Amino acid sequence: MRTLNYSGIFLSCFSEYSEKCIHATPEHVLLYLYSGEQIIEDRGEKIVIKAGECAFIRRDHRLIMYKNSVGKDLYKGISLTFGRSVLREFYSKMNRSEIPKKPSVSEKNIFKLEIRPDITSLFQSLTPYFDGHTKPTEGVAHLKLLEGIYAILNSSEDLYPVLFDFTEPWKVDILGFLNENYRDDLTMEQIASYTGRSLATFKRDFKKISHLTPQKWLIKKRLEAAYFKLKEENKKVQDVYMEVGFKNPSHFSTAFKREYGFSPSDL
Repeated sequence: MRTLNYSGIFLSCFSEYSEKCIHATPEHVLLYLYSGEQIIEDRGEKIVIKAGECAFIRRDHRLIMYKNSVGKDLYKGISLTFGRSVLREFYSKMNRSEIPKKPSVSEKNIFKLEIRPDITSLFQSLTPYFDGHTKPTEGVAHLKLLEGIYAILNSSEDLYPVLFDFTEPWKVDILGFLNENYRDDLTMEQIASYTGRSLATFKRDFKKISHLTPQKWLIKKRLEAAYFKLKEENKKVQDVYMEVGFKNPSHFSTAFKREYGFSPSDL
């Protein structure tokens, strides 16, 4: 797996068959696939991006992505991320007469864009940077982001109000997020970011909903899920500990016995 980051331009290449990741960036993203396949899950819907296709992903929405190789073709993709400062600067210089008067406001989070010469030209011009030996200057990287903005706006008038939405970042319900994702191997920093908070704000908000620390809450939640699977579903210990988020059976057994007073194998 290799990912290069040049001032908001991310080039990714994966040698494994499939790489799963959780996407919840606070910035808009323009994604293009050179090879392989990318599957994006959003609210029960699956969107497939194939080689040569491009998609715009709205900021502040949690998505699950699968980056897959296809046959001998490794996953190879690139994404441009647009920070608020870049978008504000671009918007401030726009000719107001060119801005659509009443565009519709879409509720979609993912927009597959029709491939046009401006999109193809933009992403083909970035292929030399995949080798990691040649790095674009800050000025070139900035120009590529501006090209990306023009490509998005040229795709649909409906993307104007989406791209230039300067409201503050989202905050999602902490317990709702943790109940859904307690099995995932996430750091506290990642959890804070995925819920739209700094780490300090996350810890402060968490104290309002639980007397436990976030780490202890996660362990307790995993143990409760394991207890149910062992007792009610008659599952085996070796199958359960990974399902609920533990990395090894020894740590699981120790934590389980500390919580319930007996070993999981006794159930």
